[in-house]
Amino acid sequence: MLSLILFHRFLIVCAILFCAGFALWEINAYTNDQATSRILIAVVFLVFAGALGWYLKHLRRMLNLPEDKRPPGR
Repeated sequence: MLSLILFHRFLIVCAILFCAGFALWEINAYTNDQATSRILIAVVFLVFAGALGWYLKHLRRMLNLPEDKRPPGR
């Protein structure tokens, strides 16, 4: 099951990168044509990236997995 969780984390990171990248793409397009829809799409995708980041940060708690008690650096 652990490998499935790691794969899920990998997919979440890919989705965060996609959303942030697409938002930057739309911001760049907005600088060229000043279309309001471009900036709205960019904001929505930045919100998606933030929500996915929050989800990734709290994934262990949401799945009711035990906390990792190893000391840092090991």
